[in-house]
Amino acid sequence: MTEQEQPILSVKNLAVTYKTRKRDVNAVRDVTFDIYAGENVGLVGESGCGKSTAAYSIVGFLGRNGRVSNGEILFRGENLANRPESDLRKLRGADISMVYQEPMSALNPTMLIKDQLAESLIVHQNMDKKAAYEKSLESLKSVYMPDPEGVMDRYPHQLSGGQQQRVLIAMALLNNPSLLIMDEPTTALDVTVEAAVLDLIAELKERYNTATLYITHNLGVVARVSDRLAVMYAGEIVELASTKDLYAKPLHPYTMGLMRCLPDVDAPKGTRTLHPIDGRVPSPDNLPEGCIFSPRCEFARENCFTEHPKLDEVVPGHQARCFYAKEWLEKGVRWDDRMEEPERVCPERPAETDEIMLTIKDARVYYPVPFKTVRGLFGLEKRKYVRAVDDVSFTIKRGRTLGVVGESGCGKSTIAKAIVGLEALHDGKIDFLETDISSPINKRGSQTIRDLQMVFQDPNGVLNPSYSIGDQIALSLRRFNTVPRDQEYDEVVRLLRAVKLGENYYHRLPRQLSGGEKQRVGIARAIASNPAAVICDEPVSALDVSVQAAVLNLLLEIQKQQNTTMILISHDLSSVRFFSDDVAVMYLGRLCEIGPCESIYSSPSHPYTAALLAAVPRPDPTLEQTGVRLHGRVPSAVNPPSGCRFNTRCPFKIGEICEKEEPPRQDMGGGHLIYCHLPPQELNKL
Repeated sequence: MTEQEQPILSVKNLAVTYKTRKRDVNAVRDVTFDIYAGENVGLVGESGCGKSTAAYSIVGFLGRNGRVSNGEILFRGENLANRPESDLRKLRGADISMVYQEPMSALNPTMLIKDQLAESLIVHQNMDKKAAYEKSLESLKSVYMPDPEGVMDRYPHQLSGGQQQRVLIAMALLNNPSLLIMDEPTTALDVTVEAAVLDLIAELKERYNTATLYITHNLGVVARVSDRLAVMYAGEIVELASTKDLYAKPLHPYTMGLMRCLPDVDAPKGTRTLHPIDGRVPSPDNLPEGCIFSPRCEFARENCFTEHPKLDEVVPGHQARCFYAKEWLEKGVRWDDRMEEPERVCPERPAETDEIMLTIKDARVYYPVPFKTVRGLFGLEKRKYVRAVDDVSFTIKRGRTLGVVGESGCGKSTIAKAIVGLEALHDGKIDFLETDISSPINKRGSQTIRDLQMVFQDPNGVLNPSYSIGDQIALSLRRFNTVPRDQEYDEVVRLLRAVKLGENYYHRLPRQLSGGEKQRVGIARAIASNPAAVICDEPVSALDVSVQAAVLNLLLEIQKQQNTTMILISHDLSSVRFFSDDVAVMYLGRLCEIGPCESIYSSPSHPYTAALLAAVPRPDPTLEQTGVRLHGRVPSAVNPPSGCRFNTRCPFKIGEICEKEEPPRQDMGGGHLIYCHLPPQELNKL
């Protein structure tokens, strides 16, 4: 075998074992795959499936109680399994580099960026400081870092999330590694920054011919960047194929299940039903007998519960760990064959009314900047403000859902907190059920608080770790006198069942629940008072794709049954399309576009909306990635640009009018409004 034909990385029958107090636990078992030069292999699966553990075993980051208990990790033909730390240290950052999910955990907050970048070159290539600085600067330029010279003299906390991630990628590429491992590098990024990073990864692969292992739970992302795809479940690879073959004909029920959980940004609301996978990933110390996926598999047969399948090649280049994979292939079973099951469709929602539930007029939320003031005229102090929400107006009718989208820092969560009274209005007015609720929550009446509830992004922040789940839901019932005291237990059980949990969850503590189960408890608390409106702030952003589908289905079912008005705050435009009737697009504290989902998604009339939609990764590797790409980052809300606030990043800026004049409101009909100087017909041509 020539060097060109030899894989850069060859993992063979890998097993990783952790020593615990009770016994040794096998977290990864029988994992085999190869990565060649210039190839990107994706590794996908739910949380707890062993993706990161398999990656960390390559570079020896398993901790004191972890070890490679079986198999080989061949890097350029040399086995790295259980090698001495001194040998691995020479490889890390030089021949093998890693990009982590959370950049701030990998960047030293006390060191300038230039020093952190140069350190790798000085250690591995013995460069002098001047040469290391020049090479570091070139590396930042290669990842299209805006103002690279300025970034070199900043600390990590002075950079945006996208910039921090680019610094990590630049650092990983400094020594031209043969293998690049990327662990969820875009999970915490906005969709526009994610698109730019994915474009960059594809370009770097072509430029440097680097072998890449890309770990993620986002099937849309791997469809864009990966050549081959490995699907992991409970510590084992259950399917391995080229990305195109796997998306066209998945042969393992788990892969099919993951794909049926995905909302489609191109599918209007009500035209698609998500099918979450029942149950959860088993703990590595309590694996089921037979096929490890059998307890959750809707196609399982008798032998699946007693015999363990091998990872066999069903057709050339396509492997699956399933007894019936060849049968699925011969029958032509597709993952979307079960998408339209009548029994899974939620009941029809009540007829819409013209009743206005919520009206927001000229809302402004400002935060004073406490540590910096400037001298104004006559020597007076002039205070600066963060203009988080600046002159926002919209209405919501009863029973409808408004999705609010935009990048981080655009004011989405701030406007939600202002509605529920957690943030005070600087100016403007909010009417809810014909009642003025512009005051903070401590000045609102009990009935208003009861009728307007919120589901938060992080359920851990609202659940008391010392109280049982049932007691915390019962407290909401007691607070609003929803039911008599002697009926509290039955009502809590009803609410638990409504969110697809059982009576056995009543006495459990929050630490005994998974992330998705905690989020369902948060929803149960929010609907315990029978509210007229519920605001959901990023309710599924931190959840696995299967749990996302379950939570979205649950919220949709609650809305249809109770005709609840909802606001969904999210940066996931696919979830917004699946769930919302209307959508509002915010940028730097202001509305860019608002109107019915179908109108905006099918024909966005604002350049910013078009850029957001173009950046959404589609779970289809055959689609060509086209459309608008944004450069730069959202300007400071302390000193926003004059004129149109989007003019500093707009690819279709007309000229001085965009820089000096506020964009006019244009009525597109049917409740569709845009705020832009460009005529809509001109934008559609562009």
